[in-house]
Amino acid sequence: MAQNRKPPAYQEYAATILSDRNFRLMTLAERGLFYSMRLECWQNIEVPASENDLAKYLGYESSEIKNALSQRVKAFFNLNENLFKCPELDDYRQHLEQQKAKQSAGGKLGAASTNGKSKIPLKQASTREPAMLSGNPQVPRQGESEFLVKLSSEKQSQNQPLENGNIQDEWVNEYDRASNG
Repeated sequence: MAQNRKPPAYQEYAATILSDRNFRLMTLAERGLFYSMRLECWQNIEVPASENDLAKYLGYESSEIKNALSQRVKAFFNLNENLFKCPELDDYRQHLEQQKAKQSAGGKLGAASTNGKSKIPLKQASTREPAMLSGNPQVPRQGESEFLVKLSSEKQSQNQPLENGNIQDEWVNEYDRASNG
């Protein structure tokens, strides 16, 4: 089942943020604005760069935004066409998308491999090498060893040469005796 949803969260290490000089020097209001903008950027990719538009967007007074939108806050964002974007979150989002694509490709490859094995006709499967019957040839399945011994002996009898049009097999000989007797 494909889930084409945005990632619900981003991973953040407290030590990374706390060790950043710009963050450590922020006032409480600046830190609040920083995290509000960061959360909006995660959810909506970008936020307005204009102080008035940002105030409306976040639901605060313009004066609060003007006082809190310092160079320390702006240091965590890129200004692009009157919009702030958070490059760190953009990179992380891209990383998650790449990881999802790799997992999807691996899953499709695994499914193709699994489905390819299950579509072998039974007649072909019985003529394969015994080690090829198991999904992992190094780990026999429960009861497989008895089956492989039986299959091996059946395979040998199937490949015996015909002598004068007759199959030299114990079961066939018994059948012929019972039919003629």
